[in-house]
Formats: sequence, structure tokens, C-alpha cells
Amino acid sequence: MIVYRPFWETLRNSKETTYTLIHRYHMSSATIDKLRKNKPMNTTTLNDLCRILDCRLCDIAEYVPSDSDQPL
Repeated sequence: MIVYRPFWETLRNSKETTYTLIHRYHMSSATIDKLRKNKPMNTTTLNDLCRILDCRLCDIAEYVPSDSDQPL
């Protein structure tokens, strides 16, 4: 399962907030909700977050093995 726990720490350590992501960078509130709920995210959005926060992908998302993952 992909989780966005690192994103929240990265956001806290940046000069940005969810408010600036929505209003300055025109990110939708639905995207912020997906981050909160660890829902699937478009790689273009992940790329945008890395650019905005000047960070690496591992600073936004991480893989955590889960029994609820889809079977392969």
C-alpha cells in the first residue's frame, strides 16, 4: 500500500500549507483529501508536489506492505 505519511512531514517542514497548495498552486481539495486518505494518486500530481516542495518522491510517498493489497 502506498501511504503519504512522509508528505505531511515534508509539508510541515516547508513554507507551504494545504491552503497555499490549493490557492497558489491550484491543487484541488480532492487531491489533498486523497493524500489524507492514502488514495491512489496520479504520477503527474506527485511530480507537481515534488516540484512545489523541492523534494524527492520518497519525501512524499512510501510503500508499506499490507494484507489488504490486491492479490497479484
